[in-house]
Amino acid sequence: MALDQGFFDIWTPRALAALRFVAAFLFLQHGTAKLVHVPHVAAFDQLPALSLIGFAGILEIVGSLLILLGLFTRPAAFILSGEMAVAYFMEHAPHGNFFMPALNQGEEAVLYCFVFLFISVGGAGAWSIDAKRSRP
Repeated sequence: MALDQGFFDIWTPRALAALRFVAAFLFLQHGTAKLVHVPHVAAFDQLPALSLIGFAGILEIVGSLLILLGLFTRPAAFILSGEMAVAYFMEHAPHGNFFMPALNQGEEAVLYCFVFLFISVGGAGAWSIDAKRSRP
């Protein structure tokens, strides 16, 4: 039983929206862990809000909420993609094994970078404020 193109035309925007929801919800927890300590990560207990990691937390919370809602999705996702690229090169790559993120604990940064890069190109998908705003 082969699937016709109509199936993919209908479900691709919905699958993109599901990816957007899940990625934004999971990424939001990185920002809230840094700034409001939920979930609690002991490494962030004494984190000054006016630091590079504190600024990253602000970007993660604001950007994740925008992407979760599907509002200004493309620019928000592009900025978060860049943040994750910077995080990889500043925090993970210097530990060695540049091409082996599993060894320098950079897998999440690389994956989030490319998921957000895809969302910045693909858009919000279905079920978004951006989609509602673009309709005539």
